[in-house]
Amino acid sequence: MIVPISTRITDLLDTHRISYRRLPHTEPVFTVEAAAAQRGVVAEEMVKSILLREKSEPRRYVMACLLGPARLDPQAVRAYLSEAQEWKRLTFATAEEIRAVTGYTQGAVAPLCLPADVPVIFDEAIAHCINVNISSGDLMLGLELRQEDLTRLVGAQFAPIAAREAGSIV
Repeated sequence: MIVPISTRITDLLDTHRISYRRLPHTEPVFTVEAAAAQRGVVAEEMVKSILLREKSEPRRYVMACLLGPARLDPQAVRAYLSEAQEWKRLTFATAEEIRAVTGYTQGAVAPLCLPADVPVIFDEAIAHCINVNISSGDLMLGLELRQEDLTRLVGAQFAPIAAREAGSIV
């Protein structure tokens, strides 16, 4: 496979003059461990982006982001969102929903270039990173950039959304 010259995300970073490092893959990756190995980085700097959907109609979506080794607590995401407006039970979006809502294929999701009505919540642990790695929107390319640049560009909210005990979800 050929590594893309640009994606919607690299175009956005370039437009905002945000420095980043391209981390091409030799093959598509679908796990944090595989992506870290392909990119030559540590999993603790990988930001995984998980699209959740409200189970009831009308559907609302939220992007939850946490560091590679962490597990997501969807109830913590719901509790945080419900502080401002009531949210019903959250579940994981399907591959079809991921594509329809974000424009990305599953495994290449990033917290950038999302619809305005999709809030982005970062786990508070991300704030402690200097650099982070995200998907470029393409399965063959990752990106490394400063956490503060990503946070500013995303307009992310920080909350404790990583699972704190055994039996966590993702």
